[in-house]
Amino acid sequence: MTLTPGDPLLLTPGPLTTAAETRDAMMHDWGSRDQSFIDANATVRAALLKIANAEGSHVCVPLQGSGTFVVEATLGTLIPRDGKALILINGAYGTRMGKILDYAGRAYTIMETPEDTPPDPADVADALADGDITHVLVVHCETTSGILNPIEDISRVVAEAGRSLIIDAMSAFGAIELDASKVTFDAVMASSNKCLEGVPGMGFALIRESVLEGCKGNAHSLALDLYDQWKAMEGNGQWRFTPPTHVIFAFAKAIEQFEAEGGQPGRFARYSNNCKILVDGMAELGFRTLLPQGLQAPIIVTFHMPSDPAFDFQVFYDKVKDRGFVLYPGKLTVAPSFRVGCIGHLGADEMKAALKAMSEVLDEMGVKTGAPQAAE
Repeated sequence: MTLTPGDPLLLTPGPLTTAAETRDAMMHDWGSRDQSFIDANATVRAALLKIANAEGSHVCVPLQGSGTFVVEATLGTLIPRDGKALILINGAYGTRMGKILDYAGRAYTIMETPEDTPPDPADVADALADGDITHVLVVHCETTSGILNPIEDISRVVAEAGRSLIIDAMSAFGAIELDASKVTFDAVMASSNKCLEGVPGMGFALIRESVLEGCKGNAHSLALDLYDQWKAMEGNGQWRFTPPTHVIFAFAKAIEQFEAEGGQPGRFARYSNNCKILVDGMAELGFRTLLPQGLQAPIIVTFHMPSDPAFDFQVFYDKVKDRGFVLYPGKLTVAPSFRVGCIGHLGADEMKAALKAMSEVLDEMGVKTGAPQAAE
């Protein structure tokens, strides 16, 4: 791994640790109307479609900002003002889509399951008996818990019902397979700073072209109008408003490395190995994961908080950071927890070093075991 000495390693779901080559790609300035930038933008857009096997059916529309920007932009552009969404919720990011629709003034209903439980496609089919529902919204990997939702099965049900599927694939795109020939979707949203290992600053949506063509006038925001962004970019290859030039060039470099690693299968293999090392090592320290192996995506792992009275998460976090590793607080509503990421420009050696650091900190704190309180 080409890392910068002295930088902490981010065991988080993004922003995450990037390769030195990716950061080096930002050490220049470009004009937003220069042909070199226009070419780089086109290369990135084409590469993203290829990753999802969506060439010919979908178009890639990038947008400035964090992942939430492009989620809001996609929902506001694709869901008409008289539309109604069904949101499948089992974590904070599904809930956030509801909040976005509140702001946008779009109608919706929710189907919610616990944070450790995926939505049941049969229940989705039943919910679609509501003839007013036009769109179904789902998160591929919900990083609240780290759960992998059954996207292929859900897409089949939604397609059979003749509805539109929109997928938030922020934390999965590039690592977990998402193939347009196997999953029928009208839009997928992701960002530069997740499994493709770019830097923060832009999101993107892969949208079915035939659907986007009918979305003129839907958006509630000029800056977030993906129809207008697409039309402008198709016309001259340029962004409507000041683009994140440095982010685009870093993203292009990150995608080169992604392809050299073997694309999605290669990235999945490395992250899966990272996840196995992490889960096995934490189990040796007594920690217990929230999710069983069958539901756990190799993106981020939620661990129950230890019941040992000597354990204090903030102390643990700070001391592990002092040793060069940044962990992530928990986000569960049902149980105290913390999270450790498996993604970013990290491999087996870095995961083993992180486990060693956590073990040393537990000894220093006087924590005898990471085991949680026994379930009653």
